[in-house]
Order: sequence, then structure tokens, then C-alpha cells
Amino acid sequence: MDQVNALCEQLVKAVTVMMDPSSTQRYRLEALKVAGVLAPWAVLDTVSQPQQLRAPRYWDSLPPTRPLDLLSQLPGTFPLRPSVLLPDPRLLYLPLLHFAWYPPVSSCCFSSRCRYPQPCLPPFLASFCEEFKEKCPICVPCGLRLAEKTQIAIVRHFGLQILEHVVKFRWNGMSRLEKVYLKNSVMELTANGTLNILEEENHIKDALSRIVVEMIKREWPQHWPDMLIELDILSKQGETQTELVMFILLRLAEDVVTFQTLPPQRRRDIQQTLTQNMESIFSFLLNTLQENVNKYQQAKTDTSQESKAQANCRVGVAALNTLAGYIDWVSMSHITAENCKLLEILCLLLNEQELQLGAAECLLIAVSRKGKLEDRKPLMVLFGDVAMHYILSAAQTADGGGLVEKHYVFLKRLCQVLCALGNQLCALLGVDSDVETPSNFGKYLESFLAFTTHPSQFLRSSTQMTWGALFRHEILSRDPLLLAIIPKYLRASMTNLVKMGFPSKTDSPSCEYSRFDFDSDEDFNAFFNSSRAQQGEVMRLACRLDPKTSFQMAGEWLKYQLSTFLDAGSVNSCSAAGTGEGSLCSIFSPSFVQWEAMTLFLESVITQMFRTLDREEIPVNDGIELLQMVLNFDTKDPLILSCVLTNVSALFPFVTYRPEFLPQVFSKLFSSVTFETVEESKAPRTRAVRNVRRHACSSIIKMCRDYPQLVLPNFDMLYNHVKQLLSNELLLTQMEKCALMEALVLISNQFKNYERQKVFLEELMAPVASIWLSQDMHRVLSDVDAFIAYVGTDQKSCDPGLEDPCGLNRARMSFCVYSILGVVKRTCWPADLEEAKAGGFVVGYTSSGNPIFRNPCTEQILKLLDNLLALISLSSNGPNNCWLNMLNKGIIHRSPQFATRQQTHNTLYAPEMLAKMAEPFIKALDMLDGEKSAILGLPQPLLELSDSPVFKTVLERMQRFFSTLYENWSVHGLDFSSSVQGLILPRGVVHHLAARVFVKPLVLFCPPEHYEALVSPILGPLFTYLHMTLARDAGSVTLTLELSRGTSWVENSGEDEAADENPESQEMLEEQLVRMLTREVMDLITVCCVSKKGADHSSAPPADGDGCLYSAINYSLQFPGLEGYSVLPEDDHTALLASPQTKSPCGPKAQLSPQVLSGTLLADAVTWLFTSVLKGLQMHGQHDGCMASLVHLAFQIYEALRPRYLEIRAVMEQIPEIQKDSLDQFDCKLLNPSLQKVADKRRKDQFKRLIAGCIGKPLGEQFRKEVHIKNLPSLFKKPKPVLETEVLDNDGGGLATIFEP
Repeated sequence: MDQVNALCEQLVKAVTVMMDPSSTQRYRLEALKVAGVLAPWAVLDTVSQPQQLRAPRYWDSLPPTRPLDLLSQLPGTFPLRPSVLLPDPRLLYLPLLHFAWYPPVSSCCFSSRCRYPQPCLPPFLASFCEEFKEKCPICVPCGLRLAEKTQIAIVRHFGLQILEHVVKFRWNGMSRLEKVYLKNSVMELTANGTLNILEEENHIKDALSRIVVEMIKREWPQHWPDMLIELDILSKQGETQTELVMFILLRLAEDVVTFQTLPPQRRRDIQQTLTQNMESIFSFLLNTLQENVNKYQQAKTDTSQESKAQANCRVGVAALNTLAGYIDWVSMSHITAENCKLLEILCLLLNEQELQLGAAECLLIAVSRKGKLEDRKPLMVLFGDVAMHYILSAAQTADGGGLVEKHYVFLKRLCQVLCALGNQLCALLGVDSDVETPSNFGKYLESFLAFTTHPSQFLRSSTQMTWGALFRHEILSRDPLLLAIIPKYLRASMTNLVKMGFPSKTDSPSCEYSRFDFDSDEDFNAFFNSSRAQQGEVMRLACRLDPKTSFQMAGEWLKYQLSTFLDAGSVNSCSAAGTGEGSLCSIFSPSFVQWEAMTLFLESVITQMFRTLDREEIPVNDGIELLQMVLNFDTKDPLILSCVLTNVSALFPFVTYRPEFLPQVFSKLFSSVTFETVEESKAPRTRAVRNVRRHACSSIIKMCRDYPQLVLPNFDMLYNHVKQLLSNELLLTQMEKCALMEALVLISNQFKNYERQKVFLEELMAPVASIWLSQDMHRVLSDVDAFIAYVGTDQKSCDPGLEDPCGLNRARMSFCVYSILGVVKRTCWPADLEEAKAGGFVVGYTSSGNPIFRNPCTEQILKLLDNLLALISLSSNGPNNCWLNMLNKGIIHRSPQFATRQQTHNTLYAPEMLAKMAEPFIKALDMLDGEKSAILGLPQPLLELSDSPVFKTVLERMQRFFSTLYENWSVHGLDFSSSVQGLILPRGVVHHLAARVFVKPLVLFCPPEHYEALVSPILGPLFTYLHMTLARDAGSVTLTLELSRGTSWVENSGEDEAADENPESQEMLEEQLVRMLTREVMDLITVCCVSKKGADHSSAPPADGDGCLYSAINYSLQFPGLEGYSVLPEDDHTALLASPQTKSPCGPKAQLSPQVLSGTLLADAVTWLFTSVLKGLQMHGQHDGCMASLVHLAFQIYEALRPRYLEIRAVMEQIPEIQKDSLDQFDCKLLNPSLQKVADKRRKDQFKRLIAGCIGKPLGEQFRKEVHIKNLPSLFKKPKPVLETEVLDNDGGGLATIFEP
């Protein structure tokens, strides 16, 4: 006992110093003394090795294990000499090496720039304490002594931690008497070792309950059958013990059911025992709750019994929390027992302020239960008068007391309860159900609508899904009460669509609630946008039920906005100074937020009305009246004008009834295409102006795409107008010009005459051809130096105030590229085969009988394609090695044109070419800041100032030029679905399309007979290049991450802090780019190798299987339907698929192809395939999605190939920590199909346990000590059924005796 007392005294000092954040130098010196007493061998030598921790000079003289009385042999004075064996002192020293290199005391502990908030010795003290818990044989008495209530809370908690550690990690090695002693001691602590319920710290109660639960998980019910009886007796000792019992029951349910932290058999035993005793457990919980609530209600009115009332209230809260842990999974019969007594109690407690939140949580869990509909029918009692009264009165009380956080949280729970009630009603009320619409359904709808109109954005949003379920319901959607509430809901939606309530503002009652729910305006904006999209869907459902009323309300709102004076508000994003127009609106302006909301409402209403009503029922006159009002409305505010254009597009379907209004519509749109806030201004256009012009162009394209037959009679008028606009080179941007040309091409598709459309396209593309085919452009695209000079990246001066001399050159080049790709994308032949034949679009048929079409733009595009491919080769950082491989293998003819292009290919990105660029444009080829933010997932700025120029600097304009060029020829690419048959390209030119972005559509729509000559030769070099790129980039990123992790502990904090302040660090960006590229490569491989069921490609080949095809000769990757054509060379495809970046499966669930299952593969191929999947598990196993797919694939491979290939067994034996006997049993069942009686899921689980040693784990779990809980004899073994023949035989008579008289 003296040893325990002395050791506990020193542990108290160590824990106090270690946990005290306000330790001064005096306490640090005390820590040095304590460390000298406990572990004098761990010292810091600050002289000879000032930058690292060094072993003491007498390291070798220490025995492996020795009592503390040997401390007298070492330097210093040590008063303690207990004879108890302590852990190896060298083991106490070694754990420090796992953390980092700790600076010496003299240079770190007392430095203001110390990396650690504590002195450097607390890590050592913590290491000693952990070693003490692990190996000291007197842990239990020490822990019990430290846990006594006479100690301070920190020390008591450390003592309880010691006891918990003993139970978790040393229980299996303890004798039965030791276990009984520890169990009795802990129960004694629970009964008498705690302070009063109001005085005891919560973390002490939690720690004590954890110890009891850990013992229960190991011994109950087999070795501790009276556990529930002991807890019942314990709860009768007082409120403190009752609360602890509640904590124990709650944590037991969480560990067993919710988190499932036990082995399957132990979890099954405990859960089944809990289920068997659930009636008594629920009765105990309800009685405890009722008893303490009654005592609380009696005592709270008496000021002399305030502490007693608080104690009973605390127990009531604990009982509600425990009920919440059980209601989610117990049988519904317990919840609805005694005529739904539990639900009645919970409803009563909703008006008890201290208990209402816990009651609402329990009620929400109960009402949200899934399962059999028959079991959930009793929940409809909550639609009764009494229950509904308590719920609504509680909501009114909580909302009427002002904004208090506790009341607001309670209000959220009540809202969720009503939502869950509505969902239960939708589930239970059906055609074949005997459940009827509740009599209080109207009262429920009114109360639910009150939450929809609440100022809180969260509460408004929470109701939308339930409104949608009600509006979709087959029976409720026809209910008169619901139909009557629709106009009120739409009125509420009109208010909710208005974007107001930013946390930083005070212009709406919602702002105060938003400050509780959102950390910033950006968070609010993201949530509001998502919520508004959801609300739009629900509004469309409501409009489907009452379209005429919805349209009437939308028309009234539109008329009101058209007649209301614009209010820009006090916060202006721009001002038209000197124009006499006054201030323009910002996105926060009162007028704009109203216009924006009205526009969304009108768009949703009209779209749904035209889908719902018959043609005769459409209110055409009202719609045309609204359209005329919108067309006559004139404004110079770009934000408002953008909303006006949206309204024009929304009302355009009415023009199909009155085609005479079409010229007025186009007049409005064309005037917006050339919109300027200040006429003939040379200042750069603002973002708002640019958006209006683009909006107008998009509207024209949309009308020409959706209503081509309506627009066709006005084609000449439209064409002349466009030609007039295109004649002025500076009037429109290049993208706007291209958009108008695309609109014309869309209408020309309605000619349905090949020759006429061909002549039109030739005329339309004439200005483009004159620029693109000029000698000057050919020279620029053939020489990098000329290209640099042409676009202006060699200009020394980039003053934004001066006119850019090369801006016109870049504009012309952009115009040509946009036009070429726009024409290719929009030109198509008639969808009807007969019309295509009549128009001259069909030129023949394939061997399978499919028609071969010709594209009207073929001749024009072929003339321009050579220079376009030259630009791609010049300005892309693409697969140079891929081109070289194709050239060396004779895939690409050695033509002079290609030789010239190959000389300039990729040279724009060469260091010597970058050096020729002027200083301001060195970063012109870098990514835009917006693109970096998008890749990194950083939130975009909430407010883009509409008065700011689109690009403030010449460098930004140059970056946008290169970025837009890349997007147009790579992201959009050539639309092979509509043009690959028409673009009959000469051999040699087509192979320039081997860039990654062209391959996917090429593979999908290439005729099967052209696989060998076109597709197969491209993919080998392309995949080889992609593999090399991925391997290089991923290796670079991995090395960078390892270096940054390795230096983060030893370098000073100056540079690290600077890097942490930059969220767009280069390392993060490069890592994300590698991930994106890997994902795209896997998608490309999937397209090439996997034929998805249900895919409808007009020219796609039929697939032989749903997976990758492997050749029997070199097991190389192939196309479905491409037998014999190797896509990857034998020495390259293996490396590609084996690279760590491509281990993720190609789809949601990786599958093994039938060719692999049935074919004959080389043994090395099987070994490589299985090893690659296991390596993928090692790298990506920490991600649940990847792990599930890869485990499934590994299981498929092993199960399919193990009977034929013994080599795969050798791979399994190399997995770390694999159990050979378990592997033998698994193989035995696998090789003997007659023994496979286990379901597929169980066999997969067994396989997963076998390969667990190679499944990667998250960093936080890699060094966690495993908890081992032994299985006890099962209590619930199913008796083996006795065969009837055995029974008959035992009777001795056999079958014949049955028929004897």
C-alpha cells in the first residue's frame, strides 16, 4: 500500500504539471524533478547535440528491467525506492522518437517562439504515463486511488483512464479474481465514489460509465447475468447513480447497435439479450422519466427545493437522451405500447422548457422510423387533437419569446417532427391502405405553412421536401384542403425566393436568424441557392395542381415590377456618373432581388402551365399582353435588363400562337446584343454589360434551337440583321459573333436540302476562310516566333491605359476558331431518314445496313482544318511523345505539312520559347485564378462587382485568350456524333485527332469496320503517353508531400505560416490536377473497354461482353467487338494499369469480364492482375468507396482463377498478417463446390478478413492499438433440427408401422 501511495503521489504531480496550461518556469522545474524521480534516464543533452534528443551516457548500464531501488546507483538524489518492477526504462525513452526531434530545453522551453504551447517535458510525461498504464502491475490499485473523489477532477479522470485502459487492453490476461475485484471496485465507485449530481464533472461521469460498459461488452450476459438487476438497484440509491445508469445504458446501445464496435458474435449476443429484456428496460426508462419529471414539476415551484428540482431535471434529461439511443432501433411495439404511452409523455414534455428539447429529439426519432407500414400506423395518433395541440402550442411559445438560441434549436426540431409526420402520412395513405386522411389535416397544413413563412431560412428550407411529397401524392394531391392551401404556399414562395437575410446585413428579419445558422455571407449564399433550386422544383409541382391560379399570380407580380420605380438601394455596385441615369443596381439592391425572384417564379409557372394545360386552355391573350409589356419596357440597368430577357424567353411559347410578334421579340433581343450603358464609350465593358449581351445571344440560340420551324419564315430578315452586325468588326465580341452564326446554322438545318445548306454555309464561312487561309495566318501558325509576335506576348509594355496593338490579331484568331467549332457543332442532317434521302444527305449504306450521311459543312471545314490542327499542335501542352510514336510506327505519313507541324509542336511551352515572352506575359500560359479556385473547391466571391471590367490587366486578357482557345478546341472538341461520318478525312490528317479529348466521341461513334485503321493505332501511343504523364506527375506530387511532411516538424514556423495562409498552394493544386487527370484517363479507358447496357449509339459496335477483353496471346486490352486488334502494346499496357493512380475501378462496382473468366491467360498475367488489385487496396483502401469495389474485384479474381492457377495462392500468402489456416479452409471450400454452403456475402466477408493486412488505413488508424474482445459461449445457438426419418427410426417401426391397425 505504501508503494501505491508513493507512486500515486508522484503521478499526481506529473499529471498536474502536464495538464496545467498556465505552468510557469517554477512548475517546469518541478516537472524536471518529477521526471528525475520517475525516469532519470531520459535527459536532454543540450551541449553536444543541441538539435536532437540524445540517449544518456549511462544508457548501456541500465538493466532491461529493474526496480526503482536501483535509482540510487545513478547520479542524483532519488527519495523513492519502491521494489515494484516498472517498464523497461529504454522503452520509456523510445516512444519519444516517434513524435519528432524535440528541441532542447534551453532553446525551446522558455522561448516565445516555441512550437509547443507546453514545455518539452510534458510529451515525455505523457509517454511515461502511457507506459505506466500498459505495463505496471499495480495499475488497478493506483487507478482506484487516483479516482477517489478526494482528488481533483484532472487526477480523478486520469485514474479512471487507467482503469479503462486496463479493461480494454489487459482484461484478457487477468485472472477471474482480478476481474471480479475490478468489477466490484468500479461498481463501488459508481455507488459511492462520485460527488453530488449537480457538483460532479460531466467528464468524470462519462469516464466512469465507459469503464462499466467496457466490462459489460466483455462479460455480459454469460458471466454477468445479474447486470441489469445491479443497475436497477444502483439507480435506487439516488439521482447521481440514476444518471450514471442512464449513461451506461446509452453508451452500451451506442457501442453495440449504433457504432458496432464489437466483434460480430459478442455484438449479436448482447443485442439479442437487450432485445429479450427490452420490455423491462423500456419500462425502467419510462418509469424513471415519469418519476423524475413529476418530482421536478412539484419541486420547481418551491424555491427552497431548487437544487432538488435541478437534480430531478438532470435525471430526466439523461433519461430522454437514453431513450433517444434506443427508440431508433427497438421494435415499434415498445414505442407504441400501452396505447402509445411514450408518445403521449413526449408530447406533454414539449411544453416543459428544460426537457422540451430532449423530448422533441425522441419524438423526431420515433416519427422518422422506417419499417413495415403496419407497424407505423399507430404513429397517426400524433395527428389527433391532443397531440397536435401540444405540438403547436409548444411551437408558438418557442417562437413568441424572441430569438433565443435554445428556443430556436427546439423550433428546428419541431419543424422536423412535422416534416416527418407528413412523410409518414404520405407513406401510410394509399389506395390499398385502410388509413384515412386525418381529420386535422387542414390544421396540420396551416401549422406547416407557418414554418414555411418563418423568417428563418433554415426552417423555410426544411419544409420543402415534405411539401413536394404532399404535392406528388396520388391521393393527397387531390384533397380539397391541400388544393386550397396551394395559393397560400405560392404567396409564401414569392417571398422566400427573394434573396435576403445575409448574416452581415440588417435589412430583413431573416438576418438575425442567419447569424445563428451561417458563419459568413458565402455560406448563406451557397445554402440559399441550393434551397431556392429545391423550392423551384416544389413550385412546379404546385403549379401542376393549379396552373391557372399560378399564372395569374405570376402575371400580377410581373405587372407590379414593370410599373415600380427602380430602387438601387444604399449599396451600389456601379454608378452611371455623368449620364443622368442615376445609380445602377447591385445584386443587393431591393429592385434587383425582387426582379430576380419574380423571374424565377414566372419561369417555373409558365413552363409547368404549358406542360399541364391543353392547347385550348392556354390563356394566350393574357400571355401576349404580358409579352408586349415586357417588350415595351426599357431600362439601362444591365442587371434588370438581364431579368427582362429571361422573361422574354419564358413568355416566348405564347408567340407560337401569335407568330406576328416574332419580329418584335428579335428586335428586343438584337438591341440587347449591342447593349451599352454609355453609348460609343471606349472604356472596357463591365461584367454586367457582358452578361446582358451574352444573355441575349443565348436567348436567340435557344429560340432557333427549340422553335426552328417558327423562326424559319423570318430567316432572311434574321440573316440580313446578323450580316449587318458582323460587318462592323468592333461592334461585337468574337464570341457574340459566333453565337449569332450558330443561330443561323440552327435555322439552316431546317432547309433539309443538302445543296442549299452547303451554299449557305459557304457564304457564311467566307469571312472566316479569308482570314484563316491567308498567307499571314499560315505563317503565324507555322512558326512559334511569329505566333508570339502576332498575339503580342513579346510586347514590353502592358499599360492597360494604352491601346493593345495586338488585340485585333487575337480577336480575329478567336473569331475563326469559334466559328469553325460552332459550325461543326450546330450543323446536322435531318433526323428523319426519308427527309434526309430526299434532301441528298444520304450517300450510301454500311455493311450492316446503317445509312451513311454527309455533312453540309464537310468541304468548308476540311479547308480550314489543317490550320486548326496546326494551332492545336502549336499551343497545346499535349502528347508530344504520342505523335513521335505514331510517326515512328508509320501511323502518320511523313508529309511535308506534318513535318513542319511536328517541328513547331509543343514548342510554345518549351523553356526557350517562354524566355522569348516579355516579362509581363511570362505567366500568360498559367491557369486563371478562377480556375484554380474551382479545382481547389474554394468558394467564389459572393459579389462580383458589376462595374468592374471583365479583365483588369493585359495579362488577364492574354490568359483568357489562351484559356479560351484551349477550351474551345479541347473541352468542346469536334462533335463526332454528328460529323464523323460527314468528315471523310484523308489518311494521315485524321490521326491528328489523337488528343485525349477527341478519342472518346471518336470511339463511341466510329463504325466497326474502321477500328483497325483508325481507332486501334491511336490508343496504344496515347495510353502509353498518358501512363508516362501520370507516373511522372504523381511521383512529383508524392515526393513534394513527403518532403513537406518531413520538414514540417523541424523547420521554423515562418515559412509554414506563410504557406498556410495561401489556400491555393502549388502542392494542393498539382495534387488535384493529378487526381482530375487520373479520373479522366479512367473514364477514357472505360469508354474504350466497357460497353454499358442500354447505351444507344447509332454507330457504336455491339459488345461481346460488359467488361474489358483480353487477348489470349498477350492478354492486352481490347475493344468490345475488336477481337484481335491490340489497343496497347504488350510492354506498355501492363504499366498503365499497374500504376498506382489507376487502381480505382472504372465504375461503381468493378466487374471481371467474361473473356477473363473463360479465357486462357498466362500465369504471369494472372499474378500481375491480382497483385495490381491488392496494391490498389493498399493505396486506396482507406476510402470506403474504393475499398468496397476493389475487395469485390479481388474476390471475383480469386474465386474465378484460383482453381486454374496455383500462382494466385502464392500471392495471397505474401499478404501481411494472413492466417494460413484460415486461407487453407477458404481454399478447401473454394476448390470443392459441394462444400460451399455459405452465402456469397459471407464468403466475401471471409475473403475480406483474409486480405485485411493489405487494405490501406487512414493515417489516424494506422498506429491505433487494437482492442481484442474474446467471444464467450453463445447463448443463442439454433438447435440442429431432427430429421423425420430419424424420429421414425427411433420409434423402431419404420414407415410400415404407421399404417398398422
